[in-house]
Amino acid sequence: MRDLTKRETITVGLMLFALFFGAGNMIFPPALGQAAGENVWIAMLGFIVTGVGLPLLGVIAVGLGGGNLQALAGRVHPLFATVFTFIVYLSIGPFMAIPRTGTVTYEMGVLPFLSESAKGSPLPLLVTTIVYFAITFWLALNPSKLVDRIGKVLTPALLIIIGIMFFKSLLQPMGEVGVATGDYQHTAFFKGFVEGYLTLDALAAMVFGIVVTAAVREKGITDPKKLTWSTIKAAVIAAIGLGLVYLALGYMGATSYSLGQSDNGGQILTGAVQHLFGPLGNLLLGGAVSLACLTTSVGLVTACSRFFSQHIPGVSYKTMAIILSVFSAAVANVGLTQLIAISVPVLMAIYPLAIVLMLVSFFHKSFKGYAAVYQGAIIATTVVSLLDGFAQAGIKIAALAPILEHLPLHKEGIGWLLPAIAGGLIGYLWGSLRPGRKEGQKVLEQKLGKV
Repeated sequence: MRDLTKRETITVGLMLFALFFGAGNMIFPPALGQAAGENVWIAMLGFIVTGVGLPLLGVIAVGLGGGNLQALAGRVHPLFATVFTFIVYLSIGPFMAIPRTGTVTYEMGVLPFLSESAKGSPLPLLVTTIVYFAITFWLALNPSKLVDRIGKVLTPALLIIIGIMFFKSLLQPMGEVGVATGDYQHTAFFKGFVEGYLTLDALAAMVFGIVVTAAVREKGITDPKKLTWSTIKAAVIAAIGLGLVYLALGYMGATSYSLGQSDNGGQILTGAVQHLFGPLGNLLLGGAVSLACLTTSVGLVTACSRFFSQHIPGVSYKTMAIILSVFSAAVANVGLTQLIAISVPVLMAIYPLAIVLMLVSFFHKSFKGYAAVYQGAIIATTVVSLLDGFAQAGIKIAALAPILEHLPLHKEGIGWLLPAIAGGLIGYLWGSLRPGRKEGQKVLEQKLGKV
């Protein structure tokens, strides 16, 4: 049995990088850089933990945990596996992530070129999203060509454009780094850590892991160990690419302070490229954003179509791809601001669950695979993360607010961490007292691994 060649590994790794690097990845680092000011590198370190480290761990965790998200989540409970998997696919699919790629493409790749009268009309957004998702559907129609189309064509083009923007900013600095604002003044690392949630990449990793595994299989790699190792190498390449690009975009944001403060990363990048390249800047930025969004959109439609077509009887992959593309185009017309506003409370509720599930899975053999460990950690995390999500949405439970405020690290945005550890330890003690449950867990994992 052969291994992937270096060229094939790089191609798959570039494909994975492009799948991750989408709408949020382009606009959030510059916003962080400008707001963090002199603390930009500390904040960026926190952002890289959740924006790079977690996606890398997610791909590896899925590969080691049975090859798909449902098998990994099944270690908690069959009901949790079903509910959590559907929530993840809906979140990174038609409800948030896929539509967001369309709205960002419009606002940064189309809107700057419209006349003032056209900017106030809903028609350009409608036309843009129809064309955009038609292209997405065409690219996702044949998943076997996904590696060649993205890994060999779209990704290199994207990296070249971002590279030009970054090196121009080095040769022609926009100004001095500004001062830190808000939470970046005192808790820069943790603020950057939580900002990394908005990329959605830790959730996407649990889905893209399947896409990468399928891509490696299509190259003729069938041995389980070689398949896992090839997937890990591709994930490392993608992680390195993400880290370098985030640092470049963060630097551009930090040095853009002299151009004036902006409301979001899109405005920061627009101002930066106009300063660096003049009128050509909007065209360059529009191309970079469009490529970044398109590659992610194609990957998400592909992964979600596979999943839903397998779980909804009588619906083919092609039919599901059409449904997702049309539905995402409709949701995208709600607008970027509204989509982000809706996504933040949801992510505060479900992101910690994904993080804990991934981290616990790496110690699976150490605690003998007891389901109680997963259950204890997930239950404790769920309680805190749901309350955080409600609070973010403006819904506060007065009786529980004082308890949450006294949780260690709660003000830093990771109040779920110690409860998760405590829940896992309690689960281990419970599992040790009932070792007979281990065999039943193995049978369950084998069944879910075939899903």
